[in-house]
Amino acid sequence: MRGGARGPDALDRPEILARLFHPRRDARPPPQGALDLSIPLADGEVLGARFHPSVPDRPSLLFFHGNGEVAADYDDVGPLFASAGWNFVALDYRGYGRSSGRPTAAALLADARAAFPWVRAWLAERGCTGSVAVFGRSLGSAPALELAAGLGWPAVAGLVLDSAFARELLLLEALGIDGADLGLTEADGFRNLDKVRRYGGPTLVLHGARDRLIPPEDGRALFDASAAQDKRLVLIPGADHNSLFLHGLETYLGALGDLARKVRRGTGA
Repeated sequence: MRGGARGPDALDRPEILARLFHPRRDARPPPQGALDLSIPLADGEVLGARFHPSVPDRPSLLFFHGNGEVAADYDDVGPLFASAGWNFVALDYRGYGRSSGRPTAAALLADARAAFPWVRAWLAERGCTGSVAVFGRSLGSAPALELAAGLGWPAVAGLVLDSAFARELLLLEALGIDGADLGLTEADGFRNLDKVRRYGGPTLVLHGARDRLIPPEDGRALFDASAAQDKRLVLIPGADHNSLFLHGLETYLGALGDLARKVRRGTGA
């Protein structure tokens, strides 16, 4: 791939996509109070999303989940985030949940860029007057940082990174892929570290202190590289990649609540 595509297209080869994405369909109906959204894309595909309301004037979180999750997996989490002061919109990637198509690295970022203005307009139509922040968990950190870096603050009112990766080649290694053998470098693909340096709005980095898939050093690297003046790193003791709630729910929700208050005040760079 040297000399070829330097963006996410560099990752769009079968041996990588098979490990990077684990799509599954899920047509579970929304729980009481939640709503399902269908976001049309320019190429005819449709993304599914699920909205969990809080109070209309509270800020909203556009959430990008991990590579083996779907929006419906967060049905129990939506009310918790609402209690922390957020309207919550969980988006499914292509091929996940109710979304059509198949996932690719390039589509992951392009679809985020298309979804953000659509979701913001839909929220405004429903009377949700608060600003919109982005939240990326694990693989979802890539589309969240794409929006944060590309749109900046205050268009993106805040940034949350949960178990996010900083070093792409190490992520691929954890997934069983030798990126160097495929001609990849850290200059290829998602470039999360470069993007976090371009976002100056309030930023929250959450990570499990015992995460072996994406080690806490990645969270620390993203925090250190962040251009935000108002930023916070929260390491959850005892938590691995998938157990932050189990080991630190109160701390996790408290940090989200603090960020919601900052976003409501409009503080940032």
